[in-house]
Amino acid sequence: MRTYDFSPLFRSAIGFDRLFDLAETVQRAGEDNYPPYNIERLAEDRYQIALAVAGFAPDEISVTAEQNVLTIEGTKVEKAEREYIYQGISTRRFKRQFSLADHVEVKSAAFDNGLLKVELAREVPEAMKPRRIAINALPNKATRQLEGVAA
Repeated sequence: MRTYDFSPLFRSAIGFDRLFDLAETVQRAGEDNYPPYNIERLAEDRYQIALAVAGFAPDEISVTAEQNVLTIEGTKVEKAEREYIYQGISTRRFKRQFSLADHVEVKSAAFDNGLLKVELAREVPEAMKPRRIAINALPNKATRQLEGVAA
């Protein structure tokens, strides 16, 4: 895997710290693909993340949104000691984090047929939306005479 050194950009880019941190986080992300997930665009500003969490109960999963990061953690509590001949359904601990863009909020989370579905929506505040500015026309004044004597 390639690694990139962003330090030269720090000298000339101001206010892009979060972007560089995000790039480094993605770079450091390992090959751990558990649990598998999908990210789907439902509409212009609506998204859904679906995690395959077979073997987990809803009370064994926590969903936390904090400062542009969505964290989903799962901890399986074994109630009885079992002797498996073959165990193909993984129920190991997991922690999956998703970086959210500004103004993306978690709307809901639901557990359906072994999938955890998290609904997200981008809601830009009215103050930050583009708005049309009215142009006021100044009344046309007659040309002024620069010198006291008219030509």
